[in-house]
Amino acid sequence: MMASNQSESSITYPGWKVVLAGFFGVMVSFAAVVPYTFSVFVKPLSAAFGWHREAVSAGFSIAALTVAAASPGLGFLLDRFGPRRIVLPCVAVFCAGYVSLVWLTPHIMHFYIAFFILGVVGNGTAYLGYSRAISTWFVRRRGLALSAMLAGGSCGAMLLPLVAQASIAHYGWRAAYGILGGLAFVVGFPFAAMFLKEQAVALDQTNGVLKQDVTLGEAVGSRIFWIIAITVCLYAASLNGALAHLSAILTDRGVSASGAAAAVSMIGATALVGRLLTGLFLDRFFGVRVSQWMLLITAIGMVLLSLAHSLTAGLFAASLIGFSMGSEGDITPYLLSRYFGLKRLSTLYSLTWTAYAAGAAVSPILVGKLFDSLGSYRPGTIQLLALPAFIPCLLMFLLPRYGKEVSSHTAFQAEPEMHAELG
Repeated sequence: MMASNQSESSITYPGWKVVLAGFFGVMVSFAAVVPYTFSVFVKPLSAAFGWHREAVSAGFSIAALTVAAASPGLGFLLDRFGPRRIVLPCVAVFCAGYVSLVWLTPHIMHFYIAFFILGVVGNGTAYLGYSRAISTWFVRRRGLALSAMLAGGSCGAMLLPLVAQASIAHYGWRAAYGILGGLAFVVGFPFAAMFLKEQAVALDQTNGVLKQDVTLGEAVGSRIFWIIAITVCLYAASLNGALAHLSAILTDRGVSASGAAAAVSMIGATALVGRLLTGLFLDRFFGVRVSQWMLLITAIGMVLLSLAHSLTAGLFAASLIGFSMGSEGDITPYLLSRYFGLKRLSTLYSLTWTAYAAGAAVSPILVGKLFDSLGSYRPGTIQLLALPAFIPCLLMFLLPRYGKEVSSHTAFQAEPEMHAELG
């Protein structure tokens, strides 16, 4: 049986070792390494090989599209075989793929193939790989546990851009790719090998009442799932359009390369605070309202970024964008587990990651194309990225309270309300 609330709150509770594995695994995963260091390499690659920024940005989009295609299969495998058997091979392949970038040639196809491979295994190294295992260990502290895992991603986002920029400055961009790939293996693999496992008997219960899981068909056929998926897709378009070009945006406006890297790192620093607070809020308030506030903060951050012409303004905009990033990987699995249970959590979460990757694939290329056409990052171009974050704020008002409905034709036994709900 699942441990009591008191046990979950104890530092000796075994589930926290799984959270520790998730923390370090996510810190050096695809979700931290690729989005937060990609923009640091845009100018060096363009200078080395003469590639246009749109062409370089396509590598990011290839990885995102591959994540979209591969995530459902990874989700099925995680539900079928458990996280340990899937995560460890994914980490090994991811590290090898990243290290292969050390030997890039002027033939851009090598660059694209490497990012294709990274996309195939990427989600197995990141939130998708660890969320199911953590959710089986926690009920009342599930929001905090998931946010603690995601805090690893925030630490990675804070540290890895600085590591990449310093490595490029001292050793060159080739060595920087090798250093990042090596870190991913040395830090991520051992913790997953030691601690990553599911609760032996994973019962999703509250106050002794077992929650009935819905079928995959019922979940995918419900408006609840599609609202969550659309929200994730639009949010990804907003966030990744900014992340892929943030360093270039600020340096083109007179900010130094080290200052731009600091702005990218600021996203990680404030995301660390935001995600921990998000976890606490999820365990106390209605998760949909928490998500809406985070999305609104993202939209405000995008508007401020469009107007940023100094390091101070760039840091402030980045801090808002980072603070709101709890909705990227914490809120989504939390809502899915509350609405649909744990049996198909990895599969459902993987489908939302497909939606996320689809949104993430489009906006970096669009922003790069607008730059190549206009010759600069116009404020209006960046302000467009605020809309995909704001629209879901309104869309999510259509979501019911936990357990009210799955679709117009199906219903399921809801777990009793276990915390106060906001709004």
